Formats: sequence, structure tokens, C-alpha cells
Amino acid sequence: MCRTGRQPDPYEAGDERSSDSAEFAALLEDSAEELYERAPCGYLSTLMDGTIAKINATLLGWLGADREAVVGRKRFTDLLTVGGRLYHETHFAPLLRMQGEISGIALELKRTGAGRMPVLVSSVVKHGDTGEPLLIRTTVFDARDRRAYEEELLRRRQAAEEARRQAEEAREQAEADRARLQDALAVLQQSLLPDILPDVPGVETAAYYHTAHPDRLGGDFYDVFRIDGERFGFFIGDVCGKGPQAAALTSLTRYTLRAAALHDPDPVAALTTLNKVLHERYAGSGDPRYCTAVFGTLEPDSATGRVAVHLASGGHPPVITVRADGTADFLPTPGGLLVGILPSARFTAATTVLAPGDLLLLYTDGITEARTGEDRSALYGDEALLTCVAGHAGESPSAVIQALTGVLRGFGDGLDDDTALLALGVPVPSPQTRSVR
Repeated sequence: MCRTGRQPDPYEAGDERSSDSAEFAALLEDSAEELYERAPCGYLSTLMDGTIAKINATLLGWLGADREAVVGRKRFTDLLTVGGRLYHETHFAPLLRMQGEISGIALELKRTGAGRMPVLVSSVVKHGDTGEPLLIRTTVFDARDRRAYEEELLRRRQAAEEARRQAEEAREQAEADRARLQDALAVLQQSLLPDILPDVPGVETAAYYHTAHPDRLGGDFYDVFRIDGERFGFFIGDVCGKGPQAAALTSLTRYTLRAAALHDPDPVAALTTLNKVLHERYAGSGDPRYCTAVFGTLEPDSATGRVAVHLASGGHPPVITVRADGTADFLPTPGGLLVGILPSARFTAATTVLAPGDLLLLYTDGITEARTGEDRSALYGDEALLTCVAGHAGESPSAVIQALTGVLRGFGDGLDDDTALLALGVPVPSPQTRSVR
């Protein structure tokens, strides 16, 4: 609608519409020859032997050639690179003869002074009224943008493949390095434990060490060794921390206890010596180190078949005694302090006697602090361990350790700390042995 008070000027509007219509009509009236010559793609017609009979200006411009130098003087294959001519003779031309048409074939044109130009070529054979083939009409599309895209795509694919290859090599190298590290750590960890436990007259021994993290050194330790002609020493413990520092502390602890026992085999004296060594070594370093430990001695009596046990504890979980009659209990060692924290520490001593069929179990807290249940929120605990061991009363130390090994495996990912187990038991004499006596 027109605004009130103003009437449209029919002459002014008519002149604008007439001018636009004339320009549009001029565009529509392009000649067929113009459309052919200036098309956005190349056109050419060749005789059946490939001689060029007609070519448009677009293709001549791409080639950088004159029409007179091309029409009737060159064949289509003369416009192609060496590789293109070979492909044309071996694939393009045979398929065109068999099928009568072919489309979308990637070739390259030779350009005068401008190198190569990638193109996509489609051809169709035109037949006469009697069916004989007369000429070939070919359309050529500029594929430079497509080639650039394909090259960029190929480059990125190659870069991605190279990145994947490097990542795979890095992963394999990391796995190999980790395997070597685990092997080295396993050797080092084993060096912190006795190769074999010595034969103790009248006593059977068995031990097991579970490594929760194969790529990290643990701090649990145990040992059994001869003190003199009558007594043997034993200990078990757990140092603070993990890794190389824990390994150094473990090594120092083991050799200190062995040396202290040879000087004074009293368990309290041995732990007191260890406490002094650790405190002097680490208290002033700004990084105090400590451990928990149970140290004891075994004195077998060949006449009675019994073994006297003297031990002391420094902050370590209590030892379990398992009797041949099926009872089991903790050996009380209350009040023992962590070893190495204070310059002077009090350690609690305890004694017991193992009769034939009795057993002493020492362990680190990895087993009692294992997480159980579907949500891994509960701890296995001391009482569960006591009940389990009581169920194997009268069995050999090896059998008890084997049963506890199964318990450890049953924790799955709930067991995230190293665990050491040491069982010392007095075997029950066989009937043959009794008859000899």
C-alpha cells in the first residue's frame, strides 16, 4: 500500500523495471557458442583416433595453447602427462571402447610453462545413424582444489598415522621400560628378603610375601636366622613409606636387628638398639623414618620337643598362637611404641612355649587392612584373621601359609598394601618316631 498523500510515479517505476528486465534478457540471450567457449569446464571433441577436432577457450586457457596449434594437429593424449598417457592407453581408452562412456577419471594436463594441472575427465562416444562411432566428446573439470584438498587430507591422515605409530612405539617402550623396572624392583625386593629360611631343629617354617604394586618397592620384611648353637632369631616388620627410601630403611632395619641379636639376643634389647640407630639416622634429617617390628628368639628343647619363644613388639600387630587342640589367640604385647620415633622407646616383651602341633603366625597389616565387601568399605580385620587361622589348627606352617595365600587372592583389588606372612610351628612326631623313642 502507498502512504497517504503520495501517489506512485508510473513512469519512474516503469523505467527501473524495464532496465532490469533488459539486462536480465541480455544474459539469457548468450549464444550457444559463447556458453560453449566460456563454460566453467573444458570441452573438446576428438575423432576416434584421438585427433582433436574442437576445443573450447576454457580448456585452451588452462593449457596455455593456441587453437591453431591444437585443432587437427594434436591428439587428446598429447595434452596429458606421461603418466596420464600411459593410463589412457591401458585403462581409459579400452574402457571407453567397451562401455561407450567413462566418467570422473583423474588425469593430469600438461600446461605450457606452468607444469601440471590435475583434472577429472569424462568422455562419451557419439555414433552415426548407422551405429558406427564417429567422435568422442570429452568434458574436463578443474581438480586443483580437489587435489589440494586430497593432498591436505592425505597429509593429515599420514600425520595422524605417524602420531599413532609414535604413540604405539611410546606405549610399547613404556611397557618395556615398566617390565624392566618391575624386573629390577623384583630383584631388589627379593634382596631384602631371605632367599630361603634356615633349618631350625624341631621347628617347621614357612613364609610368603605379597607385592601389591609390582612397580613400587614395598616396606614389609621378615627373616629367620641362627644366633648361636642353641637359639634362632626371627623378626617381621613394616617400614613407613614406599619406594627406594623404604627399601633403604628396610635394609638398614634387617641388618641392624641381625647384628643386635648377635650382640645381645634379648628381644627388648634388639629393638632398643634398632630404635637408637633409626632415630640417630633419620631424626635430624627433617624426614623422620620409623617402622613396626616384632623380634623374637626360638629355643628348641630336643628332650621335650617343645620350643621356648621370647619376643618383643614395637607397634606391630600382635602375634597369633595356634594350639594343637584347635584354640587360637593373640599373644598380648600391649604398649609397644613405633621403632625410631623417640630417642628412648618402651617395648613390650612376651613369652610362650610351642608344643608339638602348635604354631606361631606373624603378619603385617596388609592382610588385616584389606578392604572387603561389594563397596570395599569394610576391613578384613584381626578377628577374621584369627578365626581363619584357628580353622587350620594342627596343620603345618606350609599349609597355613597356603590357606592365607588363598585369602589374599580372594581380596582382589581390595588388597592394596604389601603383606608379609611368617609361620613357625612344631611338628607332631610321627608314630614311627614315637616307637623309636
